[in-house]
Amino acid sequence: MSHLAEVPFWKAINMGDELRGKVALVTGAGRGIGRAIALRLAAAGAHVSVTYHVSGAEAAALVEKIQGHGVRAMAIKADMGKVSEVVAATEQTYDMFGRLDILVNNAGILAAGLMEDVSIERFDEAYAVNVRGPFAAIQAAAPRMERGGRIINIGSIGSDFMPYKGRAAYTMSKGALASLTRGLARELGERGITINNVQPGRVLTRLLKEASDDKLSEFASSTAVGRLGEPDEVADLVAYLARSQAGYITGANLRIDGGTSA
Repeated sequence: MSHLAEVPFWKAINMGDELRGKVALVTGAGRGIGRAIALRLAAAGAHVSVTYHVSGAEAAALVEKIQGHGVRAMAIKADMGKVSEVVAATEQTYDMFGRLDILVNNAGILAAGLMEDVSIERFDEAYAVNVRGPFAAIQAAAPRMERGGRIINIGSIGSDFMPYKGRAAYTMSKGALASLTRGLARELGERGITINNVQPGRVLTRLLKEASDDKLSEFASSTAVGRLGEPDEVADLVAYLARSQAGYITGANLRIDGGTSA
């Protein structure tokens, strides 16, 4: 019993191939959390379309790895800050697979720095990718979803908890994403579609791994569990929310931060 108590509730349920035959679009999936999500959904049986902005080689390698799960996959080059490219990625996914069941708005950029150091241009860029892009993707995807559709945004614990300075512009955009999730829950619920916002804390992505050992140790000590998160842990939560069994969860902003914000 003590061992089971340590297992997250979504892992305690056998994922199996619950998503077999479903189609997912994961934005910004070339690396890090997005890549882990794409692979996790594929492992559960979903066909997966991913967008990338810069590295075509990484995207091609990811497609090959997804296909290793016995499902279909495609990669689409798209700037998620440009509405036309967001809509095109959604349309291409639907045209390729003939359906769209799961949208994961993972693409995002960081606008870091003190208020006086963040240019308005950078502010606009962050808002375009982190807020306008997801909104446009949802506008394009929702009409193509049947009842049981799933929309999952990837936000940040910074929406609710910010222990240091220099992240105001970024957390503002992620706060808007959290509000968007709550605001659309009732609209989409009428169509039988759920929408939720997953808010990771510090997760060991490539960018974070570039920090010094001392800084990583400091970050780990700020959590309740004494360690940093892994992309696969975020992916597991997303996969659970994509399941039919998660149909009573909507409009939620779910922290996965090792107790950092506890």
